[in-house]
Amino acid sequence: MQEGKEPPQVVIGSFWHRCVIPATWFFRDRGVAVMTSRSYDGEYIARIIEHFGFVAVRGSSSRGGSIALLGMQRVLASGHTAAFTIDGPRGPRFVAKPGPVMLARMSGAPILCFYLAAERPWILNSWDALMIPRPFSRVHVRWTTLIHVPKDANDEQMSDFHRRIQDALERARRDAVNAIGPGAS
Repeated sequence: MQEGKEPPQVVIGSFWHRCVIPATWFFRDRGVAVMTSRSYDGEYIARIIEHFGFVAVRGSSSRGGSIALLGMQRVLASGHTAAFTIDGPRGPRFVAKPGPVMLARMSGAPILCFYLAAERPWILNSWDALMIPRPFSRVHVRWTTLIHVPKDANDEQMSDFHRRIQDALERARRDAVNAIGPGAS
């Protein structure tokens, strides 16, 4: 971001699914919109995240994706930030999906990639290696620069922005883990 410019009021936050627990705590009570599956499990998750002050937008990359993107666009237009677990809901781990890039082109909102690294977290044996911070452990958040996708971006440019997001997420993860030090994840 350039010095002297006001930060954007809304962004499209993108992060890896394994960070969902520390991200839920960090961004609680801020009215951030998140995409939640239309499944039975998604209903349960929607109720939990709404308890933490999030706005649930129903749909996912595998069920109702285009409807969910339109819902996310409406949320951005109303002044709320939107967030994506960009490799969810089923992976593969650390492989970005194109949804945030499409939403950025549709809405004009910039993309902000981030990662939350925890000191000696519990790691679940799941597709995403879900991270659960231990009580009283340090968690470090690393942000990247904003990525702006023009509304007239063609397919080749969209692929380039998708690659840039993948690279930014990897950089954020590496830098956050290095900031915490040995035992971070």
